[in-house]
Amino acid sequence: MESAGFYMLGCVGLLLIGTGLPAYAVLIGVATLFAALGVAAGAMPFNLLTALPSRLIGLLENDLLQALPLYVLMGALLNRLPLADILFRAGNAAFARTRAAPLLSAMGLGAMLAPMNGSVGASVATLSRILQPRLRSHGVAAADGLAVVCVASTLGVVVPPSLVLILLGDAMLRAHTEAVNATHVAVRIINTQDVFRGALVPAGIFLLLAFVLAWWIGRREPPTPARERLGWGHRLVALGTAGFILLLLAAVVLGYVYAVEAAAAGAMALMLAGLATRTLTAEIMREVLRDTMAVTGALFALLVAATTFTLVVRGFGTDRLLAEFMAVLPGGPDVAVAVGLLALGLCAFVLDAFEIIFVVIPLLMPPLLMRAPDAVWVAVLALLALQASFLIPPIGYAVMMARSLGGEGVALPPLVRALLPFLGAQVLVLGLTLALPALTHVAAAKLESETPTKPPLSDEEVRKALQSIPLPPLPEEPPK
Repeated sequence: MESAGFYMLGCVGLLLIGTGLPAYAVLIGVATLFAALGVAAGAMPFNLLTALPSRLIGLLENDLLQALPLYVLMGALLNRLPLADILFRAGNAAFARTRAAPLLSAMGLGAMLAPMNGSVGASVATLSRILQPRLRSHGVAAADGLAVVCVASTLGVVVPPSLVLILLGDAMLRAHTEAVNATHVAVRIINTQDVFRGALVPAGIFLLLAFVLAWWIGRREPPTPARERLGWGHRLVALGTAGFILLLLAAVVLGYVYAVEAAAAGAMALMLAGLATRTLTAEIMREVLRDTMAVTGALFALLVAATTFTLVVRGFGTDRLLAEFMAVLPGGPDVAVAVGLLALGLCAFVLDAFEIIFVVIPLLMPPLLMRAPDAVWVAVLALLALQASFLIPPIGYAVMMARSLGGEGVALPPLVRALLPFLGAQVLVLGLTLALPALTHVAAAKLESETPTKPPLSDEEVRKALQSIPLPPLPEEPPK
């Protein structure tokens, strides 16, 4: 029965595609059904299921989860307030000398909004609503506009410090801890900050290539019918919003503030900006809070469901079967990493980024990290593989979502031609990162070298410091 976990994953994929039910409902239902069958068949001890409450309590006590509703609140404010429209128009005005201004503005807006929208599905829904009508009004070809929306929607997977990276960092910490405990190797366990810094250089390279490709594709577009006319007030709002978001994201990546603090400061600043410009009305505030509660509730429900699902999978011993397969896989760490990336890519055809992080990463990463101990490198490769898988037409998650949300009239052949340059850029960045693991350590090494460190104490200084420590008084002898 050790292979039952693979059947569970297969059932989840089929039910998600065939029923359209929420992922948390499918995960809970499949886990409950297989747990009952496993206990009835004697393949799983019932006592194992009693560990679920303590696992959930320990999981939800993680302070990092406080950042989830705050990041979602920032995304909801940016979606509901006219800030996204102002930023798009400001980008068009800034790039007015080139025909590629709408596509460049769309890519820049995606780079700022996608990290805060959370999942790829949420980013596609938001950017489709905001960008597609504006791109059509500027005469951009439907296939080119849809391709840029798809690419911009996946930027939150690799651009730190997005929700995806925050949750992946926490999942990688747990997986790395499990791998180190199994191999007894004395290494430092990675944290979320390591994943942020590891993704900086590969994400920067891909962003640069994406902007170059958007400019190259935009040169073929017809001239913009009319230039954007932006008043000084809107210019200041656009400049302040973009600068604040970039400064906040940079502060988190560099380690000056925590993700929770940055998200709280960003949400408060956006609310104050909405009140100051009188765009944050009571009705819009109710919609923002409704969106925030709905998305946050779905995320925590998915987290609880995934924890239940993985416990049942481990109860069948599928994790041990997977570890044995990884251990006997020939070819060294590179082959193991390639097989792991292929598995993640296949899962990305039916699962969103959060579902993969909550369900697949806890099962796949511990045995993979036993073979490839560079956890930061493996985490960044996983991010790049997921992003590429979301864009593979016609079954890539972002492509299917974008076509269902306003892109039904776009034929598949022109969309494939529009996406191919971006997929080529992703394969290039993935290959560079795979061949040069040092790319994932450049930012961390640079920041550590710039951090002033004190010279080590000499033996004499250590001896004097020990002598200066006052000793506690000896206890008095009891009277005889």
